[in-house]
Amino acid sequence: MFKNILITGGAGYIGSHIAEILIKDKKKVFLLDNLSTGHKKLINHKTKFFLSDIRKINKTREIVKKYKIDSIIHLAAALSVGESQKKPKKYESINVEGTKKILEAIKTSKVRNFVFSSTCAVYQDGLSKVSERSKLKPSSVYGKTKLKGEKIIKNFCKKNKINYGILRYFNVAGASQSGKIGQVNKGDQLFKNLSVELQKKKPIFKIYGGDYDTKDGTCIRDYIHVVDIANIHLKVLKKICNNKSIILNCGYSKGVSVNEVIESFKKNTKKKIKVKTIKKRKGDMAKIISDTSKLKRFIKWKPKFNNLDIIVKSCINWENKKN
Repeated sequence: MFKNILITGGAGYIGSHIAEILIKDKKKVFLLDNLSTGHKKLINHKTKFFLSDIRKINKTREIVKKYKIDSIIHLAAALSVGESQKKPKKYESINVEGTKKILEAIKTSKVRNFVFSSTCAVYQDGLSKVSERSKLKPSSVYGKTKLKGEKIIKNFCKKNKINYGILRYFNVAGASQSGKIGQVNKGDQLFKNLSVELQKKKPIFKIYGGDYDTKDGTCIRDYIHVVDIANIHLKVLKKICNNKSIILNCGYSKGVSVNEVIESFKKNTKKKIKVKTIKKRKGDMAKIISDTSKLKRFIKWKPKFNNLDIIVKSCINWENKKN
């Protein structure tokens, strides 16, 4: 089994939720983060935290050896589709070179399980529902760097007899039930943008493009609550440590349009909201929904928070509390 887990990007939005769940499961949790997008206030006091960068091989190697790390959850990455189009070198350096450096650091270690946060952005645009066998053809620099990361991990793990779980996240949103953890960085993500805007006296909700080939002209995404995605990591770790390796889609298999998200936000506030359509972002897919039948079979998974209003309310509560 596994007991000493290192989470890269552990002071971030998803990493802090995973840390909370692993601690409840009596695991020893170590966090590595350079705090460029992670935050001190999201660091769980029951974890051991290291301020470092995934590209610093020697530091990572030292941590892995000293604390007998047996499993790694690799979340540290640059994440914005829009930014990746403008700063491709940054994305190559963090998402591709950073992943290589983490693997280099564990080469002769006792690490036997490796879970990687990938993305639905690795799939070809225009496929409305995607399974793990669907065509891989990322349209954004972000998606391309994540796909490179997947390939590097698969090759390395096969060569070094390490079990891997590659999790292709669909769109993660929401905040913890405790209200202690939520999204801090803006990162130009819909739920965060709308929750922040709601703090203003006269909120204006912006939509990137209104003429997509979808039911209402706005992008369609498959949103998953952050607590559900955190639980998936623990269940996948428990399963892969029995010498199994796998790639899994992580979503709800349910398409929700930007307009539908906005309607839910309107319903859950008393404020009067203006909606403004602005130009499309380069690299954005029109529509993508997950086929999660493989995930459900692999870990016998049932989502707990598969409800748009629940996700929206948790985002609003978090932002209200934060302010």
